Amino acid sequence: MARWQPDAPGRLAAAALDLFEERGYENTTVIEIAERAGLTKSTFFRYFPDKREVLFGGGAMTGVLVEGIASAPPEAGPLEAVAGGLDALGRTFFTDDRRVFSGRREAVLNANTELREREALKRIGLTASMVEALNRRGAPDLTARVTATLGALAWEVAYDQWIGTDGGEGFGPLARQALAEVRAAAIHVTNLSERHT
Repeated sequence: MARWQPDAPGRLAAAALDLFEERGYENTTVIEIAERAGLTKSTFFRYFPDKREVLFGGGAMTGVLVEGIASAPPEAGPLEAVAGGLDALGRTFFTDDRRVFSGRREAVLNANTELREREALKRIGLTASMVEALNRRGAPDLTARVTATLGALAWEVAYDQWIGTDGGEGFGPLARQALAEVRAAAIHVTNLSERHT
């Protein structure tokens, strides 16, 4: 086996997903994942601390999201900055060639409580990262927290729509549409609440 293998993390993730679908998450070992990918156990642990993390991509997604928010134009408001972060995720992680993989991944997560819990923790962490990125842009803490929460909800809606289709609209446009809908719903709820006080 060659010492260096191209796209080892991607190969490991693909092998893990195949095995989790075939045998179940609980019945799959790190050694089996590495062997299926044509790699060694030590290569696996170079990229991932355990078999659960192989489907979560480490902190790469957080970095792309935060950079997308930071690189929004200075005049962009908090929601537009979050939209920029979601666009960056779409260009980097949620590309058309990853749509089928992402749908399969979602099915594996939904079949396992431990993986669902890890996914929930990941989303909480990403929301916190959005808050920090918005704070660095000068957004007050409450504005940043509300905007990040709306952004996380829009992400979830857009992701479900994106993996549920065979092609067509990309993640970025779906995320922007979901963000607009979430914002409109929040305004509507606020208006209703104000009428009843």
